[in-house]
Amino acid sequence: MVSPGRLFDMHDTAKGSEIMASTVFKSLTDTTFDSVEGYRQAADKADSPQLKQALTQRLQQREQTLAQMNAELERQGDQLTTKGTLAGEAHQLWQSITSAFESNDEAAAERVEEGEDYIKGKFEKALESGQLEAQERTIVQQCYSEICEGERFGDMIEKQYD
Repeated sequence: MVSPGRLFDMHDTAKGSEIMASTVFKSLTDTTFDSVEGYRQAADKADSPQLKQALTQRLQQREQTLAQMNAELERQGDQLTTKGTLAGEAHQLWQSITSAFESNDEAAAERVEEGEDYIKGKFEKALESGQLEAQERTIVQQCYSEICEGERFGDMIEKQYD
């Protein structure tokens, strides 16, 4: 279901409706923001200095991806993503409950791996969906390579700290 205000900008009635970010692109941007927050929490939770450093580097790369996606939202006249989603907040709450039973490094690595699998799958579905505008598709394809790097990183640290 399309939420009102997501597809059309009602401010520009003289020229007709101006197309804004597709709901698929906006959803990917929201999920990317949640991913940034997930990396921040994982880096805070990790005990190992090496893991903290690696997570912080990935966090910075994911922040760049978010900035690239937000730039496209801005270009389209849409609102930037500056806060997490309810689903992301619920997932982070669940993570904090379940990680109480694991070592900090193990919990951080496992949560990153889970999050990376999720976001990679979401980007793949978006690229296959045909629901992205041409410029959005270009941005998503560019960001997808960083997302794949993150997914490989998640797999690597999960094996290392499991």
